[in-house]
Amino acid sequence: MPQTGLKGPYSLDYETIDREVTRTSPGAYVLGRVKDNVFYIAYVGRSDTDINRRLKEWVGKKYTHFKFDYFGSPKAAFEKECHLWHDWGGPEGKLDNEKHPERPEGTNWKCPRCDIYG
Repeated sequence: MPQTGLKGPYSLDYETIDREVTRTSPGAYVLGRVKDNVFYIAYVGRSDTDINRRLKEWVGKKYTHFKFDYFGSPKAAFEKECHLWHDWGGPEGKLDNEKHPERPEGTNWKCPRCDIYG
């Protein structure tokens, strides 16, 4: 099974997000739940500008835990999101977000794993 390479898992609540996600930065994340000390990924995402703020948008919804990491640019966050999506769900639709990650508007970035934007 692939590894995410992300920090966590952490509880998906405001206090934990503020304690663990301390920088205003682009980032990628996964959301899910923990059962029997195993983290189950259900959703992958990213923020092009502020991962702390983006994660807070998920508090109180269906997911209980998250993993994340910072990336040095929106493009790097997009590429990590693509890798995560392909590793953990991809076209087989094993994630809640069944569609391929969208690239930011106004960019011509390509997925590092497939030719969806080729």
